[in-house]
Amino acid sequence: MEMFRFVKAADVSQAIAAGAQAKTAQQGAQVRFIAGGTTLLDLMKLNVEKPGQVVDINRLRLDKVEKLADGRLKIGALVRNSDLAHDPAVVKDYAVLSQALLAGASGQLRNMATTGGNLLQRTRCLYFRNEAMACNKREPGSGCSAIEGDNRSLAILGTSKDCIATNPSDMNVALAALEAVIHIQGVKGERAVAIADFFLVPGSTPQRETVLEPGDLITHVTLPAPRANAKQVYLKLRDRASYEFALSSAAVVVEVTGGKVSYARVALGGVGTKPWRSVEAEKVLLHGAAGETHFRAAAEAALKGAKAQSENGFKVELAKRCLTHALVMATG
Repeated sequence: MEMFRFVKAADVSQAIAAGAQAKTAQQGAQVRFIAGGTTLLDLMKLNVEKPGQVVDINRLRLDKVEKLADGRLKIGALVRNSDLAHDPAVVKDYAVLSQALLAGASGQLRNMATTGGNLLQRTRCLYFRNEAMACNKREPGSGCSAIEGDNRSLAILGTSKDCIATNPSDMNVALAALEAVIHIQGVKGERAVAIADFFLVPGSTPQRETVLEPGDLITHVTLPAPRANAKQVYLKLRDRASYEFALSSAAVVVEVTGGKVSYARVALGGVGTKPWRSVEAEKVLLHGAAGETHFRAAAEAALKGAKAQSENGFKVELAKRCLTHALVMATG
């Protein structure tokens, strides 16, 4: 770990001013916000993250879960994962989010990790986390060691010739299915970004993972008003039952009317370079029979564009089965 300056922000404006001291996003920010630190500190110890300044934002008043007058749910960026998973409104109306959070990490980490931090969680690709190896995400232009290396756990959707790293978050997959909106405050003011637009596929610039600019601070997330008749499921498939990242996961929100699917939102995890919302699967599902045969057809559509690497071809079929079974669970 390299030397850095540590400051505590008393309010949002102070945090943004400190964060704006970063270089351009293309060069790599030199300022990092810290709350729980469950990812950042690990990466700093590995010399993957080398901020010159770390800004503690734990004193900001962004730690509440609130029901808004229009029925939406507002989740502060500093709400801890454990608190969010067990919040009565989340358990009742957004069960897929509660299930996803409880499927991630360990109890100790969930007690520290925050909503904002989870949104910005970095990939677990072993080449990204090893500064001795070539990684375009860590050092643009150096190459992608994973493409011809150990890629069993890496992405099959949204990849490019420059990066195949997987987004590791469980929470983000559920938020994608729930059509969350990310609220950001920065030097240019406030803005709200749909989660579908918040994350970026790697393309030729894998070092850019989100639309955030230097100084931007996530203040909260909003979820649409709950659908009274929707059934929600998060299903995670992994090598072991505890503290393991997904090989494939599926978040589904569905409604069935008269034996047919009348509403569907589908997102996949463990297989995409970002939380992977599958509009293709949703189109197949809508107005079709609520049965396993039809669900499998939707899964086929979701994985149609998959590009497997040397060691992760099994993920194509695994993801299809994961999504199919999640839909069966939700409608059964």
